[in-house]
Amino acid sequence: MTETTTFAVALHNETATAQLMADLALLVGPGDVITLTGDLGAGKTAAARSLIRYLAGDDALEVPSPTFTLVQGYELPPFPVLHADLYRVEDESELEEIGLSPLPDAPLVLIEWPERAPSAMPEDRIDIALTHRPALGANARAADITGHGKGAAQVARLKALREFLDASGYIDAARKRMAGDASTRSYARLVRDEEIVILMNFPQRPDGAALYDGKSYSAAVHLAENVRPFVAIDEGLRAQGISAPAIHHSDLDHGFLITEDFGNEGVIEGDPPRPILERYEAATDVLAMLHGKALPETLPLHGQTYAIPVFDVEALLIEIGLMPEWYLPDRNAPLSEATRAEFFAMWRELLKGPLAAPKTWIIRDYHSPNLIWLGQRSGIERVGVIDFQDTVQGPQSYDVVSLLQDARIDVPESIELTLLSRYIKARRAQDSSFDAAGFAELYAIMSAQRNTRLLGTFARLNRRDGKPHYLRHQPRIWTYLQRSLAHPALAHLRDWYLANVPPPG
Repeated sequence: MTETTTFAVALHNETATAQLMADLALLVGPGDVITLTGDLGAGKTAAARSLIRYLAGDDALEVPSPTFTLVQGYELPPFPVLHADLYRVEDESELEEIGLSPLPDAPLVLIEWPERAPSAMPEDRIDIALTHRPALGANARAADITGHGKGAAQVARLKALREFLDASGYIDAARKRMAGDASTRSYARLVRDEEIVILMNFPQRPDGAALYDGKSYSAAVHLAENVRPFVAIDEGLRAQGISAPAIHHSDLDHGFLITEDFGNEGVIEGDPPRPILERYEAATDVLAMLHGKALPETLPLHGQTYAIPVFDVEALLIEIGLMPEWYLPDRNAPLSEATRAEFFAMWRELLKGPLAAPKTWIIRDYHSPNLIWLGQRSGIERVGVIDFQDTVQGPQSYDVVSLLQDARIDVPESIELTLLSRYIKARRAQDSSFDAAGFAELYAIMSAQRNTRLLGTFARLNRRDGKPHYLRHQPRIWTYLQRSLAHPALAHLRDWYLANVPPPG
């Protein structure tokens, strides 16, 4: 028997309907099906319109009732949406003609009047039954929300989210969609009077199947699979004088946070985007300051402790293994068993240097999309850091590479070298024994490691996750990789790549 979960919401007006549908939009995605039932005028189209406008980030988007077109499609920023109205459907065979049998996987599907084709509705779905409640007001509705199959967990999560927002005092706040990232997290801005905060939805979820000695990819390479590392590292960074967002409210069990909003001012400008030198200098200074400190290996977490994982050799090798696993097949250049073994043997030897070097916190995605400029603050506090849940202990060069070889924008080699010199100068000012040449070698090795991994990561995001826009970054990653392979310490690796790794197409 299919699992179900149900809860009811009183909707006193259209604003309440929009808030509910925005909350639901945080938790659903491509391939999900939402059905809307109720009498004529019960508010089915208004509910669908609210969800579509929220995903579009446009409160004025024209969303007509599909009563006559039957199906209306929308290419929205996060994913496509299909909005269907089956009121005029007389036989389920008609669904094939309008592209709803079978239901497509790529879009989120909203269906009004699903009772016209009951056997065509999937077992995994979310049903919203709307009824008039005139006793509560002229425009009041009640929404009975039921999740079936996979939808049961989504509806249970929606109920938990609504309870969290209510307990935090934000249930009546306006919701504004924020763009997501390559992860399973989703975000919204909550606007209440003059206050704006960030709602983070961080579901507990591994990245990938258990393919690495019984572990998912995320577990094997120490990526956060729930919100707890974010909270621990957030407070740890703030204790070191780094601007991470203050956490106002948290539900660690369900993975919901309400945090300070740093705004949208970044560290890049122009089209195509390029670094703003002053801001990159400040971001470089943050790393130099952090790397000069003796940092704790464990952090407090709501009365418990959080041990920061060590970025060990196996994790690093699994990361670079994404390149032969995903990138090389795309380039029609698979490796033989012998060549594959040679690849990993070379890397195992190369990584001995970085792994023996002094360890620090590696924030890991320390680059332009995750850095917010806080111009009203001073010094290194002007750099707001918003993505750090995957922090590990490892070589100091890693985050310097992340920043100076930004995967999302072109950093000219002249700026890279200027900022690398700035970092080294700051470290030598802290410690006269700091080995500049040794650090430059470790920088080259970790650059090669990171960019090898990124070639595979972006290929995987395209092929496994249906996110082809990441492929546009591969030529830039290739350029950075060639820079690092030019270091004399990587001569053997450079020859192997020349023979076995073709450039992006």
